[in-house]
Amino acid sequence: MLRVHFTAEDLLGVRFAAEPLPLFELALALVAAQRTDAPEVFGRWRQRLGRELPGAALPLLELLRPDGDNPPFVEPPVRDFEEALDAVRLAAPLVGDEELTRILARSRSKAATAPWLRGLRDGDRESWELLEGALRAAHRAVIVPQWAAIGQSFRADVAWRARLLATHGIKAALASTHPAASWSGTVFEVGRPPDFEVRLAGRGLTLMPSPFWTGRPLLAGHPDGSHLLIYPALTPLPLVPPGRAEGSLDALLGRTRAAVLTLLVQQRTTSELARDLDISLPSVSEHTRTLRAAGLITTRRDGKAVLHSATGLGVDLLHSGG
Repeated sequence: MLRVHFTAEDLLGVRFAAEPLPLFELALALVAAQRTDAPEVFGRWRQRLGRELPGAALPLLELLRPDGDNPPFVEPPVRDFEEALDAVRLAAPLVGDEELTRILARSRSKAATAPWLRGLRDGDRESWELLEGALRAAHRAVIVPQWAAIGQSFRADVAWRARLLATHGIKAALASTHPAASWSGTVFEVGRPPDFEVRLAGRGLTLMPSPFWTGRPLLAGHPDGSHLLIYPALTPLPLVPPGRAEGSLDALLGRTRAAVLTLLVQQRTTSELARDLDISLPSVSEHTRTLRAAGLITTRRDGKAVLHSATGLGVDLLHSGG
C-alpha cells in the first residue's frame, strides 16, 4: 500500500506541474511498453512500438522496469530535453554504487547487459555515452512524434482536476487518481503493492499526470523540494483524439469517451452503448472503466445486465463542457 501523510500545510501546498517532462515521459513510455495491463488501450501501441523502437534504444529496457521503479538519474525532472541530458551527464559521478548494483541485480538478461551496467557502476565513459545515445534514439522515436498529444492529454487532465479540486476539494481530486485510492484522515492511501510510506512534512505535493502510466501513483523528488506524484492521466495517449479537438470535453476525454458520458445522462447497458456508438463491447468496457475510476459514472449489475449512468460529477462536467 502507498501511504502519503499530509499536514495542514501540505494540503494547502498541493499544486500541478507546469508541463510534462521529456525524460519522465520517455521513461514511463518505455515502462508502459513492457506492461501488460490495459490491453484494449495500449495493445496496438505496444505492438507498434515493439516494431519501431530502434536498436540503439534497447539498453533502456534494462534500466526501466514495468513496475515504474526507475533509477532517478535517468529521468531528471527538467523541462528541456537537452538540459535533461546534461543533468544525466552530471549525475554520472554522483550515482551511488548501491543504486547501480540494485539495477544490475534485477537485470533480466544479465549475460547480455551486465558489462554495460557494470560500466555505468564503475564510471566507464563509453557506458555512459551508450546511455546518452539510447536516450536520444528513444526520445526521437517515441516522444518527438507524440509530444503534441502528450501535452494535450496533460493539459486536459490538469484542467479537469483543477476544476474538481475547486468544486469538491483536494481529497476528491487525489482520490480520483486511481480506483484503489482513498483517504484515512489526512493520509492518502492507494491499496496496491508495494508498501511505501512518506511524510510530506510541510514540503507539499506536485501533481503530474502521465498519458503513458497505467499503474498506481508513483512518488519522486521535485527540484523545488516538494514530492512529485505521477498518476495516470484521465485520457491515455492512444485515446487522445488526433488533431485539434472539437470542444473542451473532447480534449479532456477523447471524442468517443465524451460521447459515452453524454449518453449516460440516461442509464444504459454496455450492449446499448456499443450499439448506439457502433463500437465493440471491449472498447465500451475500457471507456466505462476509466470514467468510473474518475468518478464520472457509476456501474451496477441487474441480473445479467450491467447498467451505467452518469454521476452528479459527470453531469457537472457535461454542463461545463457545453
